[in-house]
Amino acid sequence: MKNQFLAGCLVLAMGSPGMTDDLQLTGDASIVPVVAVLETLWEEGGFTEGVAVGPDGTMYFSDFAQPFDARPARVMKFDPQTVKMTIHCPDSRMGNGLMFNAQGRLFACCASPLGGARALVEILPDGKVKPIVERFQGRRFNSPNDLVIDAQGRIYFSDPKYVGPEEMELDSFDVYRVDPDGSLHVATKSIDKPNGVMLSPDGKTLYVAETDNGSARADIVKVKPTPGRMTLNALRVKKDGSLGRKRVLHDFGKETGIDGMTVDVQGHIYAAVRSASRFGIVVFAPDGQETAYIETPELPTNCCFGVGPESKTLYVTAGKGFYRVKLGIDGHHSVPRKK
Repeated sequence: MKNQFLAGCLVLAMGSPGMTDDLQLTGDASIVPVVAVLETLWEEGGFTEGVAVGPDGTMYFSDFAQPFDARPARVMKFDPQTVKMTIHCPDSRMGNGLMFNAQGRLFACCASPLGGARALVEILPDGKVKPIVERFQGRRFNSPNDLVIDAQGRIYFSDPKYVGPEEMELDSFDVYRVDPDGSLHVATKSIDKPNGVMLSPDGKTLYVAETDNGSARADIVKVKPTPGRMTLNALRVKKDGSLGRKRVLHDFGKETGIDGMTVDVQGHIYAAVRSASRFGIVVFAPDGQETAYIETPELPTNCCFGVGPESKTLYVTAGKGFYRVKLGIDGHHSVPRKK
């Protein structure tokens, strides 16, 4: 533990950022300017995920070892001004999706493999992990994946399961909602296997990625599973936080769909699409029509805009790396930012 703590205080070796000029960035020039280039910030991870922005503009993201048991999963911290990378949390208990609330608390969805917390947790400023919600009706969650926090402080999070030998205690993959008073609710059961979640700028629509790989143990099954539905969905958010019926905005058919997502101030959805034939950040209009495309070096997992001077900068996790690109529109954050 002592060595892990010290590691969190060390600045990781990192070369100068580089440009990936050979990648395609196409579409609406007001979103992706003609001069836009994806910048490589760091490629020393195992499997990066869950990028989030802190109150001061510092960027955070999850990094899983490859293979998973090579070292504990961790949360990294990147300073856009100094371009320095450090370890914020040396053992996140398989932390995946990350997001800060209005009070500056960092919440995470922790997955199940290798003794993962299987819970919604808070990652404290000292890097320690504090469970917030671990069970629904006495049964452990499957493998919490992604979260979004609204202006009222309600937390929506997805609970699928893709890999690992752990036994499931719940009989479905659902989206849950934790209210500010601590009460836990099933937000929707209408998505076969929910993954990324995000709110529209007005907070009236919850976007949910339905990404069904066909198995909860894809890494250990002997027969290749048959994938299920791969869709992008919109659900109306009612005043009490409950959700209306789902509306399918985009169907990926037999291709793999979306992992994480974010939005800009105009309501465009930036989705980390993992389709083998054309992967990258796909920008959708609120009606599901594609408007722009940002190719990534490897399969992407998530994306998030910065704040302040970085409000037009989209940060991306993909493969083992961390990237950014300067765009033409400001990003939107569902949690109010302190002035």
